[in-house]
Amino acid sequence: MNKTDLLDSVTMAKFVSNGYLRFDEIIPKDLCEESKEAIALGEMDAYDKVGAPFYSLWEHSAMGKIFRLTTVRAIIESLLGPNPQYDHHYIHNKKAHTNDTDSLHQDGTYDTRDFGFDLLICFFPDDVSEKMGGTLVVPGSHFRKVNSGAIGRYQNIVGQQQLVCKAGTILFMHSNLWHSGRSNHSDNDRLLFKLRLNPTVEQVRLWNTEDINDSEILTILGERMPWHSGEQRLENINRIRLWRYMIGDPTPDFTTDKLWGTKLDDMPKVIYQDSVRSLDMKDSVVSE
Repeated sequence: MNKTDLLDSVTMAKFVSNGYLRFDEIIPKDLCEESKEAIALGEMDAYDKVGAPFYSLWEHSAMGKIFRLTTVRAIIESLLGPNPQYDHHYIHNKKAHTNDTDSLHQDGTYDTRDFGFDLLICFFPDDVSEKMGGTLVVPGSHFRKVNSGAIGRYQNIVGQQQLVCKAGTILFMHSNLWHSGRSNHSDNDRLLFKLRLNPTVEQVRLWNTEDINDSEILTILGERMPWHSGEQRLENINRIRLWRYMIGDPTPDFTTDKLWGTKLDDMPKVIYQDSVRSLDMKDSVVSE
């Protein structure tokens, strides 16, 4: 993969802040039609082997062509590395005039990783109108790890975004992002192909880092979401910690007068010594 094909640092900062990236109409119309035919014929019905190298799958299928496009593969590589592994896929077909709404949920409920994440990829082979009730996401919610049942009763959260798009659009989502499918009040079925991939390498500087020092990055990481209230500082800390991990550098912070991330990560030695002494340990152990 050419370095210039990969995502840049500003775009990656938007992913860290929002928990997803949206790319409109990046799949050609002919491949959208091919993928719908493959789905209709049942070619994508069966799960593949969990943990299989992703690019060993679907070599001769329309869906395989889509995920091998340079544009799509570069996005995946920027977030997961060059050789991700397959987790699962699912075909969501919301029938026309279906009033039920999928509950707001988080796919990564069981995920206890501090920083690493899987990638949820939502491919829309058809146009999605507002009446069709496309995928809804809550930007910035990926740091709030919850039990899915605890948020299922919420139908509307300030700042939520419901997808309206043209065919060929793809969402790339952090596996902990809160999301749901909405009711379909249109005359057309709504089709979604959803894929989950896992990283096989540490997710550090996998993208094009030539703009790593762009001043816009810290502005993006400090953006306020509409649902933020007194928790904004906590969310800023969550973002800066994930960003530090992904760039492999523990020093970036928001402003020199705040230094929220730095203050939390730096443990003064005297506090450490006092805590060790309280356990009746010798000073020699502390000095080591």
